[in-house]
Amino acid sequence: MSDFAGMEDLLQDFLTEAQDLLSDVDNKLVDLERSPNDRGLLNDIFRGFHTIKGGAGFLNAAELVTLCHLTESLFDKLRNGELAVTPEIMDVILAATAGVRDMFNQLSQSVLPDPADPNIIASLKAVQSGEKAPPAAPPVVPASSEKTQSTAVTVAEQGKAPNWDELHAAVSGAPSPASAPQPETHPAAGTSVVPAAHDSNAVVASTPNRRAGDAPGANGPSGRRTDDRQRDTSIRVDTARLDQVLNLSGEIGLTKNRLNALRSDILNGRNDTETLHALDVAVSQLDLLVSDLQNAVMKTRMQPIGRLFQKYPRIARDLARGLGKDVELVLVGEETEIDKTMIEDLSDPIIHLIRNAVDHGVESAEERRIAGKSEKADVRLEARQEGDHILILVADDGHGMNAEKLRAKAVEKGLISDEEANTMDERQSFNLVFLPGFSLAPKVSDVSGRGVGMDVVRTNIQKLNGTIDIHSVPGKGTTFIISLPLTLAILPVLLVKLGDQPFAVPLAMVREILPIDPDEVKEVAGRATMVVRGEVLPIMPLNKLLGWEQENTPEYGVLMQMAELSYILAIDTFAGREDAVIKSLDDFRPKGVAGVTTLSNGQIVLILDMKELLGATGDRGVPRSTLIKAPEKKKAQSKSEVSEGCPNCGKSEAIQA
Repeated sequence: MSDFAGMEDLLQDFLTEAQDLLSDVDNKLVDLERSPNDRGLLNDIFRGFHTIKGGAGFLNAAELVTLCHLTESLFDKLRNGELAVTPEIMDVILAATAGVRDMFNQLSQSVLPDPADPNIIASLKAVQSGEKAPPAAPPVVPASSEKTQSTAVTVAEQGKAPNWDELHAAVSGAPSPASAPQPETHPAAGTSVVPAAHDSNAVVASTPNRRAGDAPGANGPSGRRTDDRQRDTSIRVDTARLDQVLNLSGEIGLTKNRLNALRSDILNGRNDTETLHALDVAVSQLDLLVSDLQNAVMKTRMQPIGRLFQKYPRIARDLARGLGKDVELVLVGEETEIDKTMIEDLSDPIIHLIRNAVDHGVESAEERRIAGKSEKADVRLEARQEGDHILILVADDGHGMNAEKLRAKAVEKGLISDEEANTMDERQSFNLVFLPGFSLAPKVSDVSGRGVGMDVVRTNIQKLNGTIDIHSVPGKGTTFIISLPLTLAILPVLLVKLGDQPFAVPLAMVREILPIDPDEVKEVAGRATMVVRGEVLPIMPLNKLLGWEQENTPEYGVLMQMAELSYILAIDTFAGREDAVIKSLDDFRPKGVAGVTTLSNGQIVLILDMKELLGATGDRGVPRSTLIKAPEKKKAQSKSEVSEGCPNCGKSEAIQA
């Protein structure tokens, strides 16, 4: 039975507000470490913990009250000048905030939290009395470990790097890929703690160009996750946006009534010029209102990316401290809005890129001093909107990347051949870091060396119909640029045709459209190729990718770019560009099909998954099996023949499913 029977609503309200406050406290603690004499920060942190303690007392969560009270007392001594902020004290405080977050997780299961780790309690009491925190002790497994999942991992303080697999699991809510599930443990004293990610749904009020050490802005509240780490599908929407949707729907209702009246007039024989003009005006007004309503509804899905950025300053701080580096995370563009469905999927890629920048990108303090740089390294996390795309940049001012060394390492690991290495330009060489198994780390450590992280980055970005690019200057630093569509609900596509049958390919992959001149097609290693501005590109006939017989010689080619792979998709012709509203095929999805969309003329068109199509082909682009059945010749007139032969005509089993 729940420990909070009859108080569920109060509990959920408390958790929503408390998660918000604790996330804000976490970021302000990182700010405080940069500005230890900022009394305003200390007062803000003190008030945050005091509010959490008050709510916990109202819910009779005695153990949470105890932990908050001890931590609050430490903050009181710091703000009164009785103690000074030191890295050791900050580690103890961060361990305490992780313990509080642990208790929040237990409260989210409607159970009273267990006592805090005795080592954390002892450390808090020791530093308040001016003593040194006791050494780290073996973690204590609480009695409720079978039903509570820990959301913090420890980072050894004395020069040992954190276990990145565990850190990643704590932040993303996913199980550690490198180890089997372990019983819940609490962080020992004298350690810094990396917090778990939380799912905030509130609009975040953020200040552009906020450094982790500047005066902090407000942060959005963190939502709750159940023990099985289900995705949060709820969205908090500004009431002004909902008012706009409501007003537009009301105007559409009035226009609908006007159209019904005009329809009745026309059916009753009124076909004069005035009636037809009124009909034209009403239809135009309806078109405008529907367009405005669509835009307003799309905006309800948009959330400030600051709710994603808010957890990274502490992650960067803890990782840098474990590696013995001085790194400052600079946040820019936190107010930039992005589709809510993308926010969770961006968490892993950005964490990997920040880890890569802190671990590989920036040098140690001594190396930076020798190079004439500031001992404090800057890692910049920026978001901005450009047209109908969102750009996310992760940049460092470290030693940069050397294209020649990257090629040599890839050859050494057997990822590419010497011949391939000799033909690569700088951009292709940089993209080698995304290959599975590629790593420049001299040995495998808890943080890096397995060549998995950057592969995860590229895979997740591609799932969001985005691209990632690398700019690097040796000795100056490296910048990773992620480009994402503004929303996943609408996908810009290029309509291509095989005969009379149209297909849609994502426009983000299209570089250009060019004619295919048979005289310019050359065979290289048994594959048809064309030279485009000095680049030798393979020709992939769409009919072969689909497993259809070729009836006509392709007249056009679509130059496609997919990660490091460039190729020419040979087609009969094309039918222009469309903004497709994607409909998924949940029950039955043919291989190589990402979804379907309906054109303005009502025709149903398949949206092709080019990565899956290419992955299903052999070495020479010949399919291993038929992926999508080609339509029968026009002589097949019976209903059964049409249904069986044409999966795109709206009557097939695939579309009906």
